[in-house]
Amino acid sequence: MLRYAFASLLALTLQSANAAASSDDVWMSVLLDGRKIGNMHTTRTLAREHVVTTQEMRIELERAGLKVALSTSEVDEETRAGAPLRFESRTKVSGIESVQTGVVREGGKVDVTTQVGGATQSRSIVWPAGAMLAEGLRLAEEKGGLTPGTRYKAVAFQAENLEAIEVDSLVGARESVDLPDGRRELIKVEQTVKLGGSPTRTLSWIEPDQTVKKLVVSMMGYELTMLACSKACATAPNQSADILVHSLVTAPRAIDAQERAGSLRFTFSATDSSGDPLQFARTDEQDSRTVQGKFEVTIAPVAAATPAREDAPTAADRAPNDWLQSKAPEVVKLAKQGAGNAKTPREQMQALEDFVRGYIRNKDLSVGYASALEVAKNPEGDCTEHAVLLAALGRSLGIATRVVDGLVYTDAYAGGEHVFVPHAWAQAYVDGHWQSFDAALRGFDAGHVALSVGDGDPWRFYAGFNTLGRLRVDAVDAVH
Repeated sequence: MLRYAFASLLALTLQSANAAASSDDVWMSVLLDGRKIGNMHTTRTLAREHVVTTQEMRIELERAGLKVALSTSEVDEETRAGAPLRFESRTKVSGIESVQTGVVREGGKVDVTTQVGGATQSRSIVWPAGAMLAEGLRLAEEKGGLTPGTRYKAVAFQAENLEAIEVDSLVGARESVDLPDGRRELIKVEQTVKLGGSPTRTLSWIEPDQTVKKLVVSMMGYELTMLACSKACATAPNQSADILVHSLVTAPRAIDAQERAGSLRFTFSATDSSGDPLQFARTDEQDSRTVQGKFEVTIAPVAAATPAREDAPTAADRAPNDWLQSKAPEVVKLAKQGAGNAKTPREQMQALEDFVRGYIRNKDLSVGYASALEVAKNPEGDCTEHAVLLAALGRSLGIATRVVDGLVYTDAYAGGEHVFVPHAWAQAYVDGHWQSFDAALRGFDAGHVALSVGDGDPWRFYAGFNTLGRLRVDAVDAVH
């Protein structure tokens, strides 16, 4: 999930950097905790009565020594007054690309085409009231002005997930800022971006003409910094930055398999002083509460008599979508093969869990977040590929499923001992409860900490991303 956490972070950065489009051509160097990992390029062109804004960011990361390339781009076409006309969003992770395009029609209808894993789907949505693309946001920022203390709000349309997000901006004072081309006097602007139910704060330092010269986004315990500079500076060689090692969370003690087979209570606290609360999912297997500023998370296998904490599934939980193509012939065939003679939903999910574990032969950390159809055709990947395929196979059999992102305990990983590692697995609605199935490991146990749940679309996990890298395990207790 870390790869798409950073892809999501890049998309957020594009939203926050829209003011950079006030200049026709802007290059920026991208740094992660002070190490150069990539670049961003923004252009703004006028074509008759239309404005076309193009933003592209490319970065390179490492994960346990393996290089991972990520890029995200967006092309927005609007009227000179900022009315939306067309958009195209592309996200590529380790060579696996997803594309979202839209054409805004009269009356607010949007014709959307999505391409994921070799499958193309088209549908119509309603343009969110008041939402704007790049030029509209630039004009809103221009109208808001740069008088210290000015606060204004705008609604940004996020093309990656077809949702509108509120951006709250507060103009600060002038500050002296060091940039690659020298020290400048710039105006500080603080933004709060309400994305996925998890407010994220960004800081930018801009010129009086609204051109962004420096942008800082904090998420997952990292600080992503973008600095305006020349093309040669922005495209200079990158430095190594291993995101996996940073995201490991050390347990205060070893947790043996017998303990994990029962019920456990974890006490978590935040490692930073931002004040943003940690977020944990509340599921039929997991409950959480705040106690004296800390977070107690209790995880227990579901028993038949356990009262359900969650709502029953909806029709959408059984339906195919862009990432869980459960009606694709290749996926349907695998579902029947994997389920074999299993009859009940629980037996079918258990059979499918075992099947997926053996079907994905190449356990490869370098694979990008692949859709279920991509995994069915090319059985390789890590926990995310196991999770989306398992969820799609369950839906092919009419079982409601979803995908979970979170952390899992392991005795040793990437040089660390007794650590929690970012992880993904599937849940299915069986016997009146949402219950977990983990095909990447040897099934579910109480060492799985769920941060958020979704429908397989990686953009739905944003709330959990903002907790990764910011938590500490203070205590682990067995619950009897």
